[in-house]
Amino acid sequence: MAEKNNGNNYLKQAGILAAAGIICRIIGILYRSPLTSIIGDEGNGYYTSAYNIYTIILLISSYSIPSAISKIIASKLALKQYRNAHRIFCCALLYVLVIGGAASLFTFFGAELFLEGDAAVVLRVFSPTIFLSGFAGVFRGYFQAHGSMVQTSFSQVVEQILNAVVSILAAHMLIDFVAKESSTTRAIYGAAGSALGTGSGVAVALLFMLGVYALNRKMLHRRIERDAHRMEDSYGDILRGMLVTVTPIILSTFIYNFSTSFNQTVYSKVMINARGLSLAETATNYGIFAGKAMVIINIPIALAASLSSAVIPAVSKSSALGDRKAAQDKAQYAMWTTMLIAIPAAVGLAVLAKPIMQLLFPQPDSLDLASEILAMIAVTVIFYSLSTLTNGILQGIGKVRLPVQNAAAALLIQTALLVALLMFTELDLYALVICLIAYSAMMCLFNSISIRRCLGVKEDLKTMVLLPALAAALMGLCAKGVYLGMQMLVESNVICLIPSIVLAVVVYALAILKLGAVTEEQLLGFPKGDRLVAIAKKCRLL
Repeated sequence: MAEKNNGNNYLKQAGILAAAGIICRIIGILYRSPLTSIIGDEGNGYYTSAYNIYTIILLISSYSIPSAISKIIASKLALKQYRNAHRIFCCALLYVLVIGGAASLFTFFGAELFLEGDAAVVLRVFSPTIFLSGFAGVFRGYFQAHGSMVQTSFSQVVEQILNAVVSILAAHMLIDFVAKESSTTRAIYGAAGSALGTGSGVAVALLFMLGVYALNRKMLHRRIERDAHRMEDSYGDILRGMLVTVTPIILSTFIYNFSTSFNQTVYSKVMINARGLSLAETATNYGIFAGKAMVIINIPIALAASLSSAVIPAVSKSSALGDRKAAQDKAQYAMWTTMLIAIPAAVGLAVLAKPIMQLLFPQPDSLDLASEILAMIAVTVIFYSLSTLTNGILQGIGKVRLPVQNAAAALLIQTALLVALLMFTELDLYALVICLIAYSAMMCLFNSISIRRCLGVKEDLKTMVLLPALAAALMGLCAKGVYLGMQMLVESNVICLIPSIVLAVVVYALAILKLGAVTEEQLLGFPKGDRLVAIAKKCRLL
C-alpha cells in the first residue's frame, strides 16, 4: 500500500473513486430496471421509502465514518504519528460496534415509527446492514487516509454487483412465495427481497476489506514499531477527539440528506390524510419520483462524492502542515473539475430525459411523468455536485460546523416551502421537485460563501461556469437534434440514443478546448494527460 500524496495525486485517487462510483451507479441503474419490472412502481415505492429511512439511520450511526476517520488519521499520518493513527483506527472499530449495534436494534424494533403498516417489514430487513456498514466504513476510511482509494473502490464495486444479483433473485423468489396474495403484499415482499440484496453486498464488501487489511497488517505494524514519537494519545482522548470531529460531520451529512426522507414523510402524510390517497397510490407516485428520476441523477453526483472523499484527507493534511496555499489550490482545482463534468451531465439529462427514461425504466404507465420529472430536476446535478464537494472541503480544513449550519438553514427554508405547496396548492409530486431544486441551490450557495470566507477560494465564474455552460448548451442542441433526426429514420430508442450520447461527448470535448475552458496545463493533470494534449495539438485544439 503505497502512500503518495504529492501534487495532484489526490485527484488521481479521486478518479479511481469516481470510476468506481460511476460503475456502481450504472450497475444500480441496470439492475433497478428489471427489479422495477418485477416489483412494480408500488414495490419500488415501498423499497425507496424504506431505503431513505435506512440511509438516514445509517448516516447517523456510521455512514460518515470513512470521511471522519480519513480526516483524523490523515492528520496524524502527515506528522508521521503511525502509532497514534492506528490507535484511532482501533477506537473507530469500538465506536461502530456500540453505535452501529444500537442503531441496528433501533431500526428493527422501531420500524413502524417511520413506515406505516406492513411496509415496515422492508425497513426491518435493512437493520442488520446498518451494523455491518459501520465496520466496512472504518476500514475504507483507514485506507483512504493513507491516500489509497483502490481498496475502497474495488469493495464498492463488489458490493454493488452482489447487491444487484441477490436483489433480483430474492425479489423474484419472495413474490413467487406470496403469488396468491394481494398485489400490495406481493409488492412489499418484492421490496423486502431487494433489501436483502443490499445487506448481502455490504457483508461481502466487509469480508473483502478484512482480507485487504490482513494482507497489509505486517507492513502497517512494522511502520508502527519504527514510529519514533514518544507521545501516545490515550484512548479516552482519542474517543473524545473522535466525537468532537465525527459528530459535526454526522450532523452535517444527516441534515444534508435528511431533506429527502423528511419530504417523503410529509408528502405521504399529506397525500394519505389530507388528500385521501391510499397507501398503494402514494407509494406508487413516490416510487416514480425517487425510485426512477432520483436514481438516474445520482450517477453524475457520484463523481462529486468521490472527489469529496479524496479531498478531505488531502486538504486535511495540507491544513495540518499549515500549507494554506496548497489547500486552496486543491480545493479550487476540485471545484473546477466537478463543474466541468456536472454541467454537461445536467444538460444531457435534461434534453434526453425521455429517451434515457425509456431505456432504463420503460414502464409505459409512468414513462411521461418520470421523464418530465427527470428533465426538471436535472439542474440539481450541478447544485448537489458542488455542495457535496464543498462539504468535504470545509470538513477537511476543520470547519466542520459550517456545513451543519448551512444544511440546517437550507432545510428550514425548504420545509416551509414544501408544507405551503402541499397544503395550499395541488402540485403534489411537483412540490417535491420544486423543493429539491430550491434545497440543492441553497446548499450550493451557502457552502460557496463559506469556502470564500474560510479558505479564500474565489471561483473564476468564466472558466468554472460560463464556458462549460456554453459548451454544454452546444452539446445539448447537437444531441437533441441527432436523436430527433434519427428517430425519423428508425424506431429503436437505443439506436437513436447511443449515437446522440457519443456525439454529445465529442462535441463537448471539442467545445471546451476551443473555448479555452481547459488549458494545456490543466489537461496534463487529467489521467493520460500527455496523450490527451498530444491528440488535442494534432487536431489543432490547443
